[in-house]
Amino acid sequence: MEYYDKTYDRVTTKNPKRLRRINRIFHKVTTTDDPIIRRLAKTQGNVFATDAILATMMCCPRSSYSWDVVVQRVGNKLFFDKRDDSDFDLLTVSETATEPPQEDGSGHINSPRSLALEATFINHNFSQQVLRMKEDKHGFQENNPFAQGGEESEVASVGYRYRKWDLGNDVVLIARTEHDAVTSGPNNETHFMNIKALNEWDSRFSGGVDWRSRLDTQRGAVLATELKNNSCKLAKWTVSALLAGSDQIKFGYVSRQHAKDTAKHVLLGTQQFKPVEFANQINLNMDNAWGILRCVVDTCMKLKEGKYLIMKDPNKVLLLAPPGSRQKHTHGRYQYHHACFCYVLAWLGIWLMLLLCVWEWEKRTDKEGQEPFPSEFRYTMY
Repeated sequence: MEYYDKTYDRVTTKNPKRLRRINRIFHKVTTTDDPIIRRLAKTQGNVFATDAILATMMCCPRSSYSWDVVVQRVGNKLFFDKRDDSDFDLLTVSETATEPPQEDGSGHINSPRSLALEATFINHNFSQQVLRMKEDKHGFQENNPFAQGGEESEVASVGYRYRKWDLGNDVVLIARTEHDAVTSGPNNETHFMNIKALNEWDSRFSGGVDWRSRLDTQRGAVLATELKNNSCKLAKWTVSALLAGSDQIKFGYVSRQHAKDTAKHVLLGTQQFKPVEFANQINLNMDNAWGILRCVVDTCMKLKEGKYLIMKDPNKVLLLAPPGSRQKHTHGRYQYHHACFCYVLAWLGIWLMLLLCVWEWEKRTDKEGQEPFPSEFRYTMY
């Protein structure tokens, strides 16, 4: 891993830096393709995943877009994987905004997928540009398990840490977590850091806060707007930093050089937080996050051996369904229709009780010789 360049802390809207294109390789390897996890699975642990997969499941109540995770039950072990050829690693943009970007089918630059590709491109380049490249590096005991021969100089700065948690009841979780860089503390101690980029695509459609005019003087307002529009993305970044044990999380504010140009961007400023403090600031309760994960693990542990799919439908709750199982799908549809039927019955019951109360009140008031409601209101109600 390379060291963070602290000169980027002095970037402002009056002294911006252009975002450069850094040609480096980013490995986004799923759980079962990780040789270290394969080796660890032979001797310890029974639940295996990556920090990105864990963060997605832990923050599922905040997500508005759909996503899916593959679950493999092998003996008494669980492996959580991302599906091949999926958009799992793309970063969402304005997912939790009041009016999120809409897909119109024309591939517009401000469509959800186009914005996701742009945000991922920005995040990759920003996380490498702010490093002191071609200088001393911080190394771990083992080399990068995904770097092929001759790729060492082209691989992005990253440090993998494999961590283990005992969740109780003989459930031991092992996950691959990531650091993006290192930095020196006040006493020259080594601090691990995660580096992420927030991007402004068009202030007219993304909350109305213009970063160039407010970032230096009202940074809190800019961050509050981002917390509202990108609550899920920021929560997942924070969970990933906490799982990795990072000491700091660095945010960069990157904006388009022109609103209609998605190829040129400028860095307008940076901001740094401790992951624990930032989690409290965004109301991220890690006890609830671990509870969600434990519920998913317990449910999957009851399944027979095989391959399953956890799917987050944007209009429903978290669903668990094995592919190709007609019986399971039929049972899920029955439960869904049953729930809808009960929901409708409950609302009908509430309206019936209200009408009975109004009718009783009207009877008692008529006996006293007073009209309970104006005639036009009575007509509207009935």
